[in-house]
Formats: sequence, structure tokens, C-alpha cells
Amino acid sequence: ADILLVEDNRVNQKLATALLERAGYRVTLAENGARALDLVTAATIPFAAILMDMQMPVMDGLEATRRIRALEKEGGRQRLPIIAMTANAMQGDRETCVEAGMDDYVSKPIRADDLYERIAQLLNAAPS
Repeated sequence: ADILLVEDNRVNQKLATALLERAGYRVTLAENGARALDLVTAATIPFAAILMDMQMPVMDGLEATRRIRALEKEGGRQRLPIIAMTANAMQGDRETCVEAGMDDYVSKPIRADDLYERIAQLLNAAPS
């Protein structure tokens, strides 16, 4: 399955890519939400899910998610599972993520087992 990784931090990019590839996923990298939106809009790769960093320059994860959800609605597209990656998993973060249209979130630093479990749950729940 193809995963779109949206992350601006190089260290986090390398870590998440390594974890995902180890689990057999193909990873496409976007360094900010605007680039992610371009990739989803182009739809040249049928992504199974998106891992979205919350805080990035240019366009943050919440705004990118809102725009992706709007795009899906307008274009009658299938809903892509979006998992937020957040360094500050505090009370209220989950609500903020859900309101923006995200399906789940993982805390940074990312734990491999946690990440795999969330992706598996969403991909199994998604209509194929």
C-alpha cells in the first residue's frame, strides 16, 4: 500500500519512512501540507492513507486535512484515512484533529507498534 507522509522535519521524515518501509509500505514524501494537497489533487498515486504532521510551515496539517476533505466532498472521492502525527498530544488535540477531519493520531516520538496498529485499523476499516 502507498502511504503519503507529510512531514517537514528531516529526522522525522527518515524515521517514519524507515518504519513504514520496514512494514512493507511504499512511502511518498511531502514536506508540507500544500505539497500534500497537490499530490492528493493530482491523484496519480492511489494513497491508502496519509500520515500528517500537525505543525509545518506553508500549510499545517489541520488546514491540509480540511482542504483534502473538501476536495473529496466536491469530487465525490473516497475518503482517505488521515492519521495526525503530533508532538503535543494534549487534552483537546484529539477533538481538534477530528474536527479537521482526521481519523486518528499518533504521538511523537512515534512508536513503531503504535503506528502499525493505527494504520492497520484504518486500512481494515476503509472500504476497498
